[in-house]
Amino acid sequence: MRIGVVSDTHNNLKNVRRIVELFNAAAVDRVIHTGDITQAKTIEVFSQLDAPMSGVFGNNDQERTSLEAAIERYGFEFYEPPLQLCWDDRDIIVVHDPLEFDGHLSNQTIALHGHTHRYRCEQANGQLIFNPGECAGMMKGLNAIGVLDTKDLSTELLRF
Repeated sequence: MRIGVVSDTHNNLKNVRRIVELFNAAAVDRVIHTGDITQAKTIEVFSQLDAPMSGVFGNNDQERTSLEAAIERYGFEFYEPPLQLCWDDRDIIVVHDPLEFDGHLSNQTIALHGHTHRYRCEQANGQLIFNPGECAGMMKGLNAIGVLDTKDLSTELLRF
């Protein structure tokens, strides 16, 4: 399974439109957003994804009533972190702030987070911790989202 990973979109609608294009072109099976969407308009743009999206809320997701309404309207699923999933026989944990991993990293094969706006890809003892980094910046070419393959735990950065 190919999972698109995105974090901290911070309502940068121009970038989110590009993110949707990139994930659709990459033919990801699912998308995970690791928090800090900030406004319902962002969810509306994500509704153009060809894949279902799940995720967690971040510390900047203050407009919860409108966010939750948009998430429900477009059939996405978002939760308070930590979100625990089992996809393709892989245990996955999703948080926004990596400090939210505290006490939750023992059995997961894949750990995804955002918050720092910094790239992180660490593999040890059969576990992958991944954050594709910044995607809401204004500097062309410095933004990135990720694609994770659950079969071999490989990751790819899609820069834009």
